Amino acid sequence: LPTTGFRTAKYTPEEWHQNNYTKFYQSFSDRDNAERIQHESKKLANETLAITNRTQADVTKKLGERIHDINFWKFELQREIDDLIAETELLFQQKVRLEKALDATEIPMQIATDNLECRFRRQGPDLVKDNVEIQLLREVDLLKSVQDLLKRTIEQTMNQIRMNRDAKQNLELDWSDKLDAHNIDDKCGRLNNQSTDIQYYPNSAKFEDNSSTPESWAQFTHDNIVRAERERMASINLRSLIDNVLHDTSDDLREQCNSVNEAFAKRVEEMNDAKTKLENHLQKVLIEIGNQERNISMLKQAINDKEAPMQVSQTRLNHRTYRPSVELCRDPVQYRLVSEVGEITESIEKLRYRLAEAERSLHELEDTRMALEKEIAVKTNSLFIDREKCMTVRTRYP
Repeated sequence: LPTTGFRTAKYTPEEWHQNNYTKFYQSFSDRDNAERIQHESKKLANETLAITNRTQADVTKKLGERIHDINFWKFELQREIDDLIAETELLFQQKVRLEKALDATEIPMQIATDNLECRFRRQGPDLVKDNVEIQLLREVDLLKSVQDLLKRTIEQTMNQIRMNRDAKQNLELDWSDKLDAHNIDDKCGRLNNQSTDIQYYPNSAKFEDNSSTPESWAQFTHDNIVRAERERMASINLRSLIDNVLHDTSDDLREQCNSVNEAFAKRVEEMNDAKTKLENHLQKVLIEIGNQERNISMLKQAINDKEAPMQVSQTRLNHRTYRPSVELCRDPVQYRLVSEVGEITESIEKLRYRLAEAERSLHELEDTRMALEKEIAVKTNSLFIDREKCMTVRTRYP
């Protein structure tokens, strides 16, 4: 029979075997990949289960910690509320009986303000808010407080009662909000995977725009308590000052006056010490300026002294270029002359570098000298103000 055309529709045995091998390999690869996916899926499921359980336990723990924090601040709020109620009742029963003479506070006020104005004329870095200024400002504040105290009457007591009640109301509102938050977090802490009242809330995983931070949350209550304590302390101070204000204010003013005088004496001593040290440094700088000027002169002379040796070396080299024929030899003399020129050149460069360094140092020393002289003048002015202008005036303190 004719065989023409049969070959194009057939595969060779090798192709048949190759096709089988390909299918075997693909089967092995697919099974291996499937087993890997199954193993990784099981591992992932176990890992996510552990993470979920751990996260839920951590959240439950944090809810407990949050409830503990809320209870702490509730206790602090309740304690301050009770203290305010008791203090307001005491203040309500108290009667203010104050009659004061304000004239005695005018001279100390004039002295303190005059001292502050004089010290404002200090110069440069001496215009510092030192302990003297702090004590003077305290003295002014104390005098103003005493004058205000002398003017207060029953109206002041009633105003304090009103402020106590306002502070108490703020504390009670805060306490009420914390009670609601406690109940909500307590309910959340009791929820678990078996709870019947759990469901999906798709849009709940977010932060509200008006939500607070733990720091601002604690700070809010802390500020409320601080304000309440401030009002309560003001009320206590008001009650205690009613009968003893004259004696107490006199002692306070005298004590503050002594603090100011001591601060002035210490500051004058510090200024004298600083001025003396500056003068000592100035003398040392002046000596060093002289030394550096002599050093510069020496360096310049050393540079000049290198000119003749350089000329000798270069002249020798120039003359030796005229040696005839084979006599123009790179002999040891030639090598040494070339190296000599290099050595002299290097020496001159080093000397010039050192000269530039010395001149910069001299410039810096001159700047330092002027700065020290200026600073000494500033210290002299400050000493005159504190010792002659201020401390002399304070001798008239009543």
